[in-house]
Amino acid sequence: MSDSTKYNKLTAEEEYILLHKGTERPYTGKLLDNTAKGTYVCKRCNAPLYLSEDKFDANCGWPSFDDEIPNAITRVRDADGRRTEIICSNCQGHLGHVFEGEGFTNKNTRHCVNSLSMSFLPKKD
Repeated sequence: MSDSTKYNKLTAEEEYILLHKGTERPYTGKLLDNTAKGTYVCKRCNAPLYLSEDKFDANCGWPSFDDEIPNAITRVRDADGRRTEIICSNCQGHLGHVFEGEGFTNKNTRHCVNSLSMSFLPKKD
């Protein structure tokens, strides 16, 4: 996270999440109920992260995905030592956490992502 001039300007809340590993309140994110087709990108650097076809409703309060765009996400052991944090591979912005073995989908993976960590680009016809 070196030269911040090459990144998008963030609100205080977005900065809290992406740069200081914060978490938005559950069921408050504008992307939680989004069902449009398109691509979810990093709010800080615009790197593509997730495709809409990998999004599912885990009823957990945050957008959930069972797969990521190849090489878009880096997994890091969380400071609590129990969870796995997910960060943008391009800018290292905090996105949320990934959980495996819960059985929500056939891929058996849930990326639990803060809405404020992402922007949505609708698919063009």
